[in-house]
Amino acid sequence: MSKWHRMKQKLIECIPNFSEGRRLEVVEAIVNAIQDVVGVLVLNYSSDPDHNRSVVTFVGTPEAVSEAAFEAIRTASKLIDLDEHQGTHPRLGATDVVPFVPLSGATMDDCVALAQQLGKRVGDELSIPVYLYEEAATRPDRRLLEQVRLGQYETLKSSIATDPERSPDYGPLKLGKAGATIIGARHPLVAFNVYLTTDDIKVAQKIARVIRASSGGFPYVKALGMLVDGRAQVSMNFTNTSETPLAPVIESIRREAAQEGVAIHHSELIGLISNSVLVDVASAYLQLEAFSSEQILEYKLSRVLGENDNHFLE
Repeated sequence: MSKWHRMKQKLIECIPNFSEGRRLEVVEAIVNAIQDVVGVLVLNYSSDPDHNRSVVTFVGTPEAVSEAAFEAIRTASKLIDLDEHQGTHPRLGATDVVPFVPLSGATMDDCVALAQQLGKRVGDELSIPVYLYEEAATRPDRRLLEQVRLGQYETLKSSIATDPERSPDYGPLKLGKAGATIIGARHPLVAFNVYLTTDDIKVAQKIARVIRASSGGFPYVKALGMLVDGRAQVSMNFTNTSETPLAPVIESIRREAAQEGVAIHHSELIGLISNSVLVDVASAYLQLEAFSSEQILEYKLSRVLGENDNHFLE
């Protein structure tokens, strides 16, 4: 039986984003700081040199996850200088965003409490301004990540001390070289990128405007047009795949691209994705009727064996 099943405790997922994707030794130092905390398990991490950004996914008990997040923020603040940072992805700090997601036994309220506790600690002990977002937001205009990050590090640096609207929830009215950190609680998210057969960033930006919710597109979809690896990229976050699954959005991108005389070259998943999301995509493209997850061999096998062998997951 896995240690998480034996513990029968609340399980929280944390997916911090760091403004470094080129110096792998820095990324590894941050990941090591997380792994050194007892009670957490790093599931995945990836880096993108064009975005100059890394994403780490780890899980654990609330106390352990909070401690690991704090150590990661502290490590990043020592190794990443926002005055020197350049990349295509918007950012506000060395540790740009730290979301908590409830998993087994945990609630959104648990994650909101974690965000508040961590935010205060980061502000007090590291002197890094902290903004709360999504379910932990203290103001309606700070729920959306893009609203908090508006103007990025450079704009915030000149306005945090003088503009009351930019006052942080925790920490000083001053930015150091580590910038500010955005901490919150949210539902599971899918980060998904589509690369086009062109290097014209304007095509990707046009498509992003068509599909994102803020421009009147698909609900629960955030999108930006970027240039990555010499290709135009539509970078997306799906914040509620139950309401807006991936398949119709991808098909919309395909149609919009064709109107511009280009096509989809390939796509890219950042971090982890739920099995149910992939099943929905497969069902849509295969046009399966009355499909059940019980028809998936591995799922059925693990459930049947799991009922008869407590050590199956191990």
